Amino acid sequence: MMQSWSNESQSGSDPLRPTLDPGPDSDPDQTRSRCVLGAVPVVYYTVLLCVGLPVNCVTLAALYRLSSRSKSPLYSFLISITAADILAQVCIVLVDFLLETAVFHRAVPPLLLHAVSAAEFAANHASIWAAVPLTVDRYVALCHPLLHRRIRSPTRTRRTIAVVMALAFASGIPFFYWPDLWRTQAPPSRWDAALIWSHVTIIYFLPCSIFLTLNSRIIWTLRSRLRLDPGSDLKNPLRTPSSPLPPPSPSRSLLALLLHLHVATVNRSWRVHLLYDLSNMAAMLNTALNLLLYSATSRPIRRTARNIICEVIRGRGQRSREGARV
Repeated sequence: MMQSWSNESQSGSDPLRPTLDPGPDSDPDQTRSRCVLGAVPVVYYTVLLCVGLPVNCVTLAALYRLSSRSKSPLYSFLISITAADILAQVCIVLVDFLLETAVFHRAVPPLLLHAVSAAEFAANHASIWAAVPLTVDRYVALCHPLLHRRIRSPTRTRRTIAVVMALAFASGIPFFYWPDLWRTQAPPSRWDAALIWSHVTIIYFLPCSIFLTLNSRIIWTLRSRLRLDPGSDLKNPLRTPSSPLPPPSPSRSLLALLLHLHVATVNRSWRVHLLYDLSNMAAMLNTALNLLLYSATSRPIRRTARNIICEVIRGRGQRSREGARV
């Protein structure tokens, strides 16, 4: 149900900046912003989890099978990305959005609330930064092939992935003190502002700068080779998946956090609340697109994933027939 903007200004004050102190006699529920989307986020996240989690499990199984056969470091990068997305779906979609918010309405012990906050930020950072080593590997492979042959090894790849994942998980520890944006009515403190800017730097500015810089360099190199040798085959380097795109709608997520920080809090403004909901929904969609992206760019992954799905269906049919005989 569409609610009016509950923090409209009074006596000609700025309509975009609410009065953050409602007074001792006011009811916080009267000034709290409402979710104008209603049950849409709950349905969306439920479908996303029920579809995305099994798809990611199939993707992980296909990548593990291909990695065991070929020993290619590329599949190790893709396994880390898929595993990080599964962790993000469990920590953010299942635990935070569905259980903690939709089921318990955030009526949980504060310690558990902060622990879940740290876990979801760690999973979120890992989901983004897992793509950085793959981007660097593709850049070195396409732009510096001799160096790539010299330094490429499964052991080095696993060590690089372990270091990046450890740093990403460690970066979630300070967010144990992340403010509850949905209930906090006071303006963000300096510590809150430091956490928000740290988050947007870790998850948007740094990785997106790396993605844009290296991918631009890759495109420029491929175009230069095509101009020098129009008959050369440039499809081979691109048959394996390159780095995934940055999460959808990063600008909207960044804008929502900056509006919360400088204009109106999520708790007091239904407009910021709506923008924050939509940006989260768009960002979480990225965690369910691995199989679609990999299958579109790699025939071995597409074939292996299809074989795994067929094996599961045949195994289930065989078990049902055996049960019918009993």
